[in-house]
Amino acid sequence: MPENPTDKHPRPDFPQQDQQHPGWTGPMDPPPDHGEDSYEGSGLLRDRKAVVTGGDSGIGRAVALAYAREGADVLFTHLPEEDKEAAETTRLVEEAGRKAVAVVCDIREEEQCRRLVERAVDEFGRIDILVNNAAYQMSQPDGIEAISTEQFDRVVRTNLYGMFWLCKLALPHIPAGGSVINTTSVQAYKPSPHLLDYAMTKGAIVTFTQGLAQMVAADGVRVNAVAPGPVWTPLIPATLPDTAEFGKQSPLGRPAQPAEIAPAFVFLASPQASYVTAEILNATGGTPLP
Repeated sequence: MPENPTDKHPRPDFPQQDQQHPGWTGPMDPPPDHGEDSYEGSGLLRDRKAVVTGGDSGIGRAVALAYAREGADVLFTHLPEEDKEAAETTRLVEEAGRKAVAVVCDIREEEQCRRLVERAVDEFGRIDILVNNAAYQMSQPDGIEAISTEQFDRVVRTNLYGMFWLCKLALPHIPAGGSVINTTSVQAYKPSPHLLDYAMTKGAIVTFTQGLAQMVAADGVRVNAVAPGPVWTPLIPATLPDTAEFGKQSPLGRPAQPAEIAPAFVFLASPQASYVTAEILNATGGTPLP
């Protein structure tokens, strides 16, 4: 019998979280599901070479795991304080029999993005799949006056500058048949006022994805994006003041688990999506998007 999606994973109300860092999975209650015990590969990405930003936790870890079980080698980024999380992603990829390369990289810095691409080419010889997933947000319920220039700069540089630089630097190493997959959000279409700066960047990612796809289509490279709704990742308890009812607004009545989002990234990277480019694949739990 198929599973009922409304109760497949934990539903709110969640316990109040005391989360200090947006990349730490350990303190989360309930713990997120990255597909550790559920994702089964079928060789869709056999011998592909993938780069995933923010692969230490959340959606990034779920994508790295899924890609490995589909047959891909994975290089992923993390911040220095996320070494423990990165070790877990490395373990999951290597248990799938694939090569894992964990790289400390702050994608807000152009030179670090350059070194990241050079490392990927050194390790793999090419980049078949680039997943721009790393992101940052910080809720500001008190309005635009509460968004500091420091916060705005961190959000924009993480969510947009890093994606731009990595696409620019990686595309010369992505062969025909390769793909770029960006992570946007339901926030691009239905912005929450307390996430104004974050939502703005997610709207820009939609436009960037659609424009770049047309630019490189003749080269045989596809560019798409995934737009998740609420997803239970470390970013949520670390950046939202109240997570007790997180995801309850979804028509399915709960947030997604990272494992439920990763298959969208697999499909877009796979040969089955060979005629899909400039597309935004919505995974919102029932919230209609344009």
